[in-house]
Amino acid sequence: MTAAPDLLSIRDLSLSFRTPRGRLQALRRVNLEVPRGRIVGVVGESGCGKSTLIASILRLLPPNAEVTGGAIRFEGRDLLELSPRAMRELRGRRIAMVFQDPMTALNPVLSIGRQMIDVQYREGRSRREKRERAVEMLARVGIPDPAQRLEAYPHQFSGGMRQRIAIAMALMMEPDLLIADEPTTALDATLEVQIIGLLQALQRDFGCSILFVTHHLGVVAELCEEVVVMYAGEVVERGPVEAVFRNPAHPYTARLLACDPGRIVERSRNLPTIPGEIPDLVSPPPGCVFRPRCPEAFARCELEAPAEHAVGSGQSARCHLAEGEGR
Repeated sequence: MTAAPDLLSIRDLSLSFRTPRGRLQALRRVNLEVPRGRIVGVVGESGCGKSTLIASILRLLPPNAEVTGGAIRFEGRDLLELSPRAMRELRGRRIAMVFQDPMTALNPVLSIGRQMIDVQYREGRSRREKRERAVEMLARVGIPDPAQRLEAYPHQFSGGMRQRIAIAMALMMEPDLLIADEPTTALDATLEVQIIGLLQALQRDFGCSILFVTHHLGVVAELCEEVVVMYAGEVVERGPVEAVFRNPAHPYTARLLACDPGRIVERSRNLPTIPGEIPDLVSPPPGCVFRPRCPEAFARCELEAPAEHAVGSGQSARCHLAEGEGR
């Protein structure tokens, strides 16, 4: 019996932005899969391409963006080849999004009920049925007195409540894929734990896949089953969360994990960092993109961009060291 195809499969995706300085190579040869019913995390420093990857999947790119190669397949269909109308049919219904900032994700001049009813504009339901559906979803995400709160406006809710409402709106159509762009960044630690638990419960109830974008390694360890590590527009490592976190195969992944405050053993006034800076993507360095910051780099790293190598069951890394070659 053959395994079911991945819900989302990205192959060799490359994307550039036209700028006055030249083409900024924001994504280069990105490979990623989101299996059905699984939660996949995407991590990396700010500027590594996480948000650009999301915008590419949704095809919500600015006019100066240009996809220069690759494919984004959703249930076997290449999203890059669909018409604008076909993409509009997918967004919200089959692929939903929870945005990063709950303070700005909702329209401040419309009531919560108006917004949740309007989201259902493609459904053949009466207004009463849409309202009942909105009340049901608010109750599912833990909003007290949901029928009464439909008349309230976003400013009358806390940040955590607004994020719950945004999640409820995203799941209203029971999408196959939910994309969450750092949905806990603007929340405190207590609310962050609550949102993680909520997403886990809703994922089990609805059976959807989740692509969870974050810079918080602890959230990935708690929520996700697979992890994709990005650096300077490239996927440098991917695989099961436990395997990658226990035995990172790429030097960048190892140093990113070492910067996690939860791994600090001795008290210090200084937090661990990765020396150096992210390269200029208008003219990225030859060879391995991480070489200027990598303490394990050797001659080949400067001359040849590494290929992706399997290093374990489902785990792979884009590094010459993963090929078994030393200095």
